[in-house]
This record gives sequence, C-alpha cells and structure tokens, in this order.
Amino acid sequence: MEELHGYYLEDLSVGMSAVYAKTITEADITLFAGVSGDTNPVHLNQEFADQTMFKGTIAHGFLTASFLSTVIGTKLPGPGCIYLSQDLRFKAPVRAGETVWARVTIEEIIPEKKRVRLKTVCLVNDKPVIEGEAVVMVTPKDQAPAAS
Repeated sequence: MEELHGYYLEDLSVGMSAVYAKTITEADITLFAGVSGDTNPVHLNQEFADQTMFKGTIAHGFLTASFLSTVIGTKLPGPGCIYLSQDLRFKAPVRAGETVWARVTIEEIIPEKKRVRLKTVCLVNDKPVIEGEAVVMVTPKDQAPAAS
C-alpha cells in the first residue's frame, strides 16, 4: 500500500504546487446533474439559460470545484490526506468546451496539528473562475501505515 500513498507531512514545503486540467463537455454537465441531483435548468435547458444573465447554459460550480479535490486527493498532498475544509468564491461561469485548470499551492504547514493550508484556484484562459482556500490533514512519516 505504501506505493499508493501521497506525500507525507515532512515531504511538503510552502510554495509546492500541482495542477489538473479538464475540458468540460455537455456530457460532464449532464452526468453531474444526474449524480448530484442538481437539475437547475441554467445547466441543462438552453432556452431557459438564454434568458438568464449568463445568456446560455453553464457548468455547475461544484463540478468545476471538484477538480480541486482531484488535485488534492491525487497529486498534492495526494492519496492519504484528509480534506477538512474548503472555502470557495465563484468568480465567473464555466461553459461546455472550456478547459478548466485547477491549481493547488501550499501556503502554510502546521506540523503540530498535521494540517496544511492550501490556496486553491480554478482558471479558464488564465482567468480565475473559482478562488478559495482548503485545509487538509497529512500523515507524518512516523505515523505511516506499516508495510506488509
């Protein structure tokens, strides 16, 4: 199982960063609506969405935000960390066909609490669409699971 584990607390340093990029498709939006139960017509009904301030359908904010979880859970700190909190500020809509770049950067390490504070941002064409901050718990090496 050791080979599946991400970074340990001692392996991290302020400024480390990781990204994940995904182009949003209509299918992603439809599937997210089905999984989440959020069938707001601004995401699914072109006629309805054309009459809104967005002038067309947009992706769910939490679909876009979920890419932050992808980075945290698979890259930095990676497998084994525990998501404790996430603050999000939605800055702009995301549409099908746009590529979202989710970036996580370590801002603070709190060893005595096994916590790491992360700056989180999702960008489309280098423009922030979501900004926020996450806190995760990361295992120190001396508490790593024993190898079998």
